[in-house]
Parts: sequence; C-alpha cells; structure tokens
Amino acid sequence: MPSEPELLFIKRAIVERDPWSGHIAFPGGRIEPGDDTLEDTAVRETMEELALDLSGGHLLGRLDDLAPRSRSLPPIVVRPFVAVVAADVTFVPSREVAATFWVPLSVLRHPDTQGEHVMEINGVRARFPAYRVEEHLVWGLTERVVRQLLSLLDP
Repeated sequence: MPSEPELLFIKRAIVERDPWSGHIAFPGGRIEPGDDTLEDTAVRETMEELALDLSGGHLLGRLDDLAPRSRSLPPIVVRPFVAVVAADVTFVPSREVAATFWVPLSVLRHPDTQGEHVMEINGVRARFPAYRVEEHLVWGLTERVVRQLLSLLDP
C-alpha cells in the first residue's frame, strides 16, 4: 500500500543580508544564464541545494506565480514547480540549507497545524497565515505555495 504523500521543506541557512535567511522554504533560487527555462532553474537549484536530480522527468507541473506582498522585500516572482520523488530518495544538503524535513499532507491539512504568524514590519503589526509543524513555522511565500497546492489536491 502506498504511503501518504509528503512535502519536502528546507530550512534556509542563516546568511547576512538575505531577507529569507533561516526561513522554511522549498528548494529553489534565481535563474542563471545557463538556464533555458524556469523549469531548468528548478531542476538545477534542487541539484545544487540537495544533490537531488529531478532531470529524469519527475516534474509534474507548475503552480501559479507568486510575489512577496511586502514592499520591504525584493520585487521578485516565484514560479513553484511540483515534482515526485521516490520515498527512499537520499539527498545531501548544501551550505545554503540548514535542515530538511518531510511533512505529510494530512498534517498540513489538520486544523491544529494551521495558525498565524504575527510580526512587526516597519513599525506596523502584521498577521500572516501559517502552518506550525513541530518547531517549524511555514509562512509567507512558502505558506502560499502550500495552500495553493493543497487546494489543487483537495477533493
């Protein structure tokens, strides 16, 4: 019997001047001159960050483009890609990745996991939807990717 699908998250390494330093995210990064498409970027970045090769046709597709909602963040666009890997896949995190962890979809769907992240931005208190998974807080762009994916997978 197949096990329940899980999402792989990374905790980004602490890097000075990185606005997403230490945040929970998915593998990924910016396009580079050798990338013909953003799909190529996703495959390359996953290989660089986790030594996980997605070039063998593991990509299922992409989700909608997302951008940060805060003006204090760089004006970027994120295009999430979804891939399937074997349950026993191994990877080797790079220096860009402080930790990795898998979360079953049922955990993300559970009401006890869903919450809020409150922080101050430029002196103004802001509230963001979030998922609390053990000691990790998934919020911001990553929370929006998760929410979009779960909405597509819900019956």
